[in-house]
Amino acid sequence: MLYKINYLWRVFATGLSFATFGIGGLILSLLVFPVLGVFNRDPFVRKRKARYLIHKCWYVFIRFMQALGIFTFDLEQAKKQLKGVKGKIIIANHPSLIDVVALISLIPNADCVVKQGIWNNFFLKRVVRVADFVNNDQDVNKLIQNCNKSLQEGYNLVIFPEGTRTVPNKPIKLQRGAANIAIRCHKNLLPVIIDCDPTTLTKQEKWYQIPPRKAQFSMRVVEEIDITPFVHNEKNESIAARRLTEHIKTVFLEELAHNEILRKRD
Repeated sequence: MLYKINYLWRVFATGLSFATFGIGGLILSLLVFPVLGVFNRDPFVRKRKARYLIHKCWYVFIRFMQALGIFTFDLEQAKKQLKGVKGKIIIANHPSLIDVVALISLIPNADCVVKQGIWNNFFLKRVVRVADFVNNDQDVNKLIQNCNKSLQEGYNLVIFPEGTRTVPNKPIKLQRGAANIAIRCHKNLLPVIIDCDPTTLTKQEKWYQIPPRKAQFSMRVVEEIDITPFVHNEKNESIAARRLTEHIKTVFLEELAHNEILRKRD
C-alpha cells in the first residue's frame, strides 16, 4: 500500500513539475524579461542578467523536484568543479530530459546550443531568445561564429554531443557538432558525466512513465580534453573533428562504465 501511494504521488509530482516549469517559463517571458528589458537597454547587460536569472530559477526548480520526492540530486561535487569556470566548451552525455536544466543550474555564466524544437517551444521560446542562446538551425559558419563570440565573452558553452537524449540500452551515437566547434574555435572540451539511476524522462518515455523508485541523479566533471593532438595530427578540420568525436565517445563510455561498476559495489 505504501509503495502504491508513493508511486502515485511521484506521478502527480512529475506532472506538477512539468506544469510548474512551463508556467515558470511563461512568467519569465511575459512578466519578468519585459521589465528586465525596460531597465537594461544595453543588449549585452540584458543578456547577461537574463542568463543569470535562468540559472537561479533552474536551481530553485531542481530543489523543488527534490523536495517533491521525484529525484535525489547529488550535484555538490560538480558544483565545486565548475566553480569559476569561464569560456569553456562543456560537453555532457544526455540520459534525461532535465540534464540541461540541472547543468545550467550549476553554471551562472552559461550559454547553450539549442535545437530548433526548443527555439519554437511555446513555453520556452521567449526564454531562450531573450537569453540569446545559440540556435543550432543556422549556417555552419554562422553557428561557429556565434559560438566563438560567446566563448570570447567569457560564457561557458553547454553542448550535448548526442544531439538528443540517449536511448536506454542502445549504443551512444554522437554528432560532430561539438568537436567541430572545439576545433574551429580552438577550445578544449570539459566533459561532464551525468548519471540517472534508474533511467527516467528518456526520449522513449512519456512523462507519466516513471520508474518504480525515486531516481538518483548525479554529475561529475572529468579530465579536460586537449584538442591540440587532434589538430596537429590531422590534415584538415573535418578529419580532426571526426577523430575528436571518436575520442569523446570513448571518454563517455569509459566513465559511464565506471559509474556502473561503482553502482554495483554499492
